[in-house]
Amino acid sequence: MNLFNQAAHWIATGIEILGIGIIVIGGVTASVLFLIELKKRKIFPEAYQKYRLRLGQGILLGLEFLVAADIIGTVAVDATFRNVGVLAAIVGLRTFLSFALEIEIKGRLPWKEKDGFDTRT
Repeated sequence: MNLFNQAAHWIATGIEILGIGIIVIGGVTASVLFLIELKKRKIFPEAYQKYRLRLGQGILLGLEFLVAADIIGTVAVDATFRNVGVLAAIVGLRTFLSFALEIEIKGRLPWKEKDGFDTRT
C-alpha cells in the first residue's frame, strides 16, 4: 500500500468516526433536550416533534459524513469496478435515507418552496 492509499484510508476512517460521532452526539443531545422539555412543559406532542426534528438533523448530518467517507475509501483507495458498484449501492441507499429524512424534517420536498407541497397535510 503506497503512501497515498494509506493517507486516503486513514482520512476515510477518520471521517467515518466523525460521522458516527455526530449521529451519537445528535441522538444523545436530542434525547436530553426532549427529557428537559418534557419535564419543563409537560406537553408531549410538541416536545416529541422537536425531538424527532433534532434527531433527524443529527442522523442526516452524520449520513453526509458517512457518504463522504465511503467515496474517499472506495475511489481513492481501491477503485475496482466491483468496489465502485458497491459504492454506488451504498451511496444510493444513504442518499435515499437522507432524502426521506429531509422530507420528514421539513415536511416537504427539498426543492419545493415553503408554501409549496407539504407532506403533513
